[in-house]
Amino acid sequence: MHVDLARELKAHLAARLARSAGPVSASDLGGRRWARPALGLAPVGPGRAHLAIRLAAKEDADVLLAGLDDAVLDEVDVRVIGPVHALSSPTPGELQRRARPLVPGLSVGHPAVTAGTLGGFVRVGGRLAVLSNNHVLAARDTAAVGDPVLQPGPADGGDPAADRVATLAAVERFGAGGPANLVDAAAAVVDAEVPLDPGRFPGGPLGADPLQVDDVEPDERVEKVGRTTGHTVGRVSAVEVDGVAVQYDDAVYTFDDQLEIDGVGGGFSAGGDSGSVVWRSADRAPLGLLFAGSDTGGREGGGVTFANPLATVLAVLDLQWVAG
Repeated sequence: MHVDLARELKAHLAARLARSAGPVSASDLGGRRWARPALGLAPVGPGRAHLAIRLAAKEDADVLLAGLDDAVLDEVDVRVIGPVHALSSPTPGELQRRARPLVPGLSVGHPAVTAGTLGGFVRVGGRLAVLSNNHVLAARDTAAVGDPVLQPGPADGGDPAADRVATLAAVERFGAGGPANLVDAAAAVVDAEVPLDPGRFPGGPLGADPLQVDDVEPDERVEKVGRTTGHTVGRVSAVEVDGVAVQYDDAVYTFDDQLEIDGVGGGFSAGGDSGSVVWRSADRAPLGLLFAGSDTGGREGGGVTFANPLATVLAVLDLQWVAG
């Protein structure tokens, strides 16, 4: 319909709702309070629009649309969007505390490490698991499959007796003296009684399809949420970076085909952010697993961050990404 008619329909429906005596309800809602809809305009062409109706539950649509004729129903765009929450980013302090359900960005770690970041969720042989780095979940090659993973990590007070949340299930061991490494990655199957919420990233769930390496372009705007610096924004400053020499506690290991990320408005990451999943801002497609960084060299003086391409991580460890 013409946009002016859509505005009239919006005003008419808003007035109808305003005249309702108290909250609208229906006998089949089990006593649940009915949330009033959000009304707007959904453009469908030059000078034309549908009436946009956004509802918290499907049952609400039955209440709202009752009595509207077919001609009107053809001109509405009805979507059930569930409850709407303020999308505030968690603070580092919140990410470093014990938290249930498990969500991306939280402090995690093997009992023998300090703490890193729960990057996201994957499936290992069909079982739900947390994804992070080898040096976070597997104590840099010293852990064995079956070892516990804690949330929060030990540096944040994690106690093996009370804070076990997962069991190490898959790890890519480091190689020294031969071909360069491709990933610093591990996954731990979440214990059955531990609740989790895979989609709770700042801004909502990430995409279901991780970007392939060839699809990542320099200067892509990206984001991450990590245990130490929280939610930060950066840009991909280089791709296919070979010969990245990373100093670990015991030795230097070299990595090829990595992503380099420069912070926007400051550093993109700091110690303890290892294991964070990096996503592209434009479409929320996951693209990297953060694992290392420098203190200097960034365009804004905050150093640079390196990430394994997430598609490589999934292929090497035979994992399936879980978006939400």
